[in-house]
Amino acid sequence: MADVKVPVLGESITEATLGEWLKNPGDPVQLDEPIASLETDKVSVEVGSPVAGVMGDQLVKVGDTVEVGAVIAVVTEGGAAAAAPAAAPAAAPAPAPAAAPAPASSEAAALSPSVRRAVLETGVDPSTVQGTGKDGRLTKDDVLTAASNKPVPAATPAPAAAPAPSASGRKEERVKMTRLRQTVAKRLKEAQNTAAMLTTFNDVDMTAVIEARTKYKDLFEKKHGVRLGFMGFFVKAACMALKDIPGVNGSIEGDEIVYHDYCDISVAVSAPQGLVVPVIRDAETLSVAGIEKTIGDFGKRAKDGTLKMDEMKGGTFTISNGGVFGSLMSTPIINPPQSAVLGLHRIEDRPVVRDGQVVVRPMMYLALSYDHRLVDGREAVTFLVALKNAIEDPTRLLIDL
Repeated sequence: MADVKVPVLGESITEATLGEWLKNPGDPVQLDEPIASLETDKVSVEVGSPVAGVMGDQLVKVGDTVEVGAVIAVVTEGGAAAAAPAAAPAAAPAPAPAAAPAPASSEAAALSPSVRRAVLETGVDPSTVQGTGKDGRLTKDDVLTAASNKPVPAATPAPAAAPAPSASGRKEERVKMTRLRQTVAKRLKEAQNTAAMLTTFNDVDMTAVIEARTKYKDLFEKKHGVRLGFMGFFVKAACMALKDIPGVNGSIEGDEIVYHDYCDISVAVSAPQGLVVPVIRDAETLSVAGIEKTIGDFGKRAKDGTLKMDEMKGGTFTISNGGVFGSLMSTPIINPPQSAVLGLHRIEDRPVVRDGQVVVRPMMYLALSYDHRLVDGREAVTFLVALKNAIEDPTRLLIDL
């Protein structure tokens, strides 16, 4: 037998929560095949089997806290085909619904852990799905799309009876908070309790950026292999503004102020378990294309659950784009120990005055939340104005003005 242990999860992370068992006792498993999912403060981590064989006892339950190095299960090495039937009871039970077909070992080797998990959960045969990933590889989205188009069998068992509602017809459901959500709640509350938080607003005319994007997006994608979005412009503009107003890029440690001569920009991206915030390292040294490539890679791997711990550590300034969800205005909360966060919002046509004439322009509200202990109101306003000027006249991004 081989012990399945909690792997090293990253610097300063000593424990995790068992989020889900991906294999049951008696199931055949391949070497490195995911058998459990752990939730840490930042990401979900899949635990692979140390050997090929049969899944044995599960030593912890879903929701239990486990430390790095702890044994959570055992796997019996070898003999998968012979050992699996032995787990069944002697008396044949009533026929059960067919289990999700596991991909063959040759196919499994070509599938990423997140794709294998999706195949097992949905019952989709991977050999029948056309992959849209690199070199035609199957992605998690391919499997989920195929599952949604899968015809429902004619003889579908009747669903289990729902819990009886109360006399008033109202129902409640209690779900334990995930470890990630607990950590987010704790850190956000700590930020409110510690920082003297204030938010300053401005708006920005997106005409020039939209025109540039429309004019060059096809050439940009052809040359760099990634779409030209708005975040590349904003990250680049923020780096320029942070150079001029270093306090916005600083932090407080004890009775000292730490100023950074680099810009590690945290960007909020959507993941299945919620928003995660990976960091673009040394963003001030990257081109708009380099920034867009990094963000695109983060977004893809956030969906696949393959972001690494180290990629979400640190960060000197955060940009959060609520506009992709339709937000008009917000007051974002800073991510300690950072001193500021920039909130982007949806673009909408609004009447504005230009040269004495009322015209319609695509406008966006900007919100800068900052720690007033470190950043003064004048500095916050100056930062937003510098950012606004760079977005409204993107040539400034080329000549560092």
